[in-house]
Amino acid sequence: MERYFSTDMPGVHFVRNVLLFSLAALIPVLFLYVLLTPGFGSALLGGGPALGRFLRQVATNGLPVVFAINYVSFFLFAVAQQRTGRHRDPSMFVLVEIGIRVFLFFVLHALIYVLSADWFGSFGGSRKTALSVVAPTLARSAFFENISGVYLYATMVSALPLYITTIKQSQVLRPYVRLGPRNFAVTILAILSFGLSVALLTVVAETIAYLQG
Repeated sequence: MERYFSTDMPGVHFVRNVLLFSLAALIPVLFLYVLLTPGFGSALLGGGPALGRFLRQVATNGLPVVFAINYVSFFLFAVAQQRTGRHRDPSMFVLVEIGIRVFLFFVLHALIYVLSADWFGSFGGSRKTALSVVAPTLARSAFFENISGVYLYATMVSALPLYITTIKQSQVLRPYVRLGPRNFAVTILAILSFGLSVALLTVVAETIAYLQG
């Protein structure tokens, strides 16, 4: 991964690589979602408005969200590779990334939903309605119950390299890494870290949805 994401590489190459990795992660999860959703695949194969709305949703909502979150994570990955100071444990990158990930997932969805209401007449053309459905939608994304779940899990492509790298370097997490074979333990901790971000997103979304009534 260091070949593709480094603070020393030209910015345009970095952006290109983030875009390619984002597409490579998004497409398989998208196909899986279509296959698992009853009647969805046949509706898309029929073409027409259903296919057009689906492609527009992926292009204007899915790809921007996945790209933005992956960009941040890959940038932190590149920074973690070049770290010279050791005053703070590398595990801080995991905590920072999780916070940014949850924040961006909410903010970008809210922004895109509002713009969709303005530009495409989605949500009845109402900004208020668009904002009101963000939390309930994201609250179910972890369970793969809507297309936002596709975008959520497509960002694993950037999360795991960062988590694995920083967990390997972490002194704080070393006792947990020693509980089993090193690579296996690091991978499990990385997956649990991603699970933590998903759980945090779900809790925050559920809380906001509850407060909305």
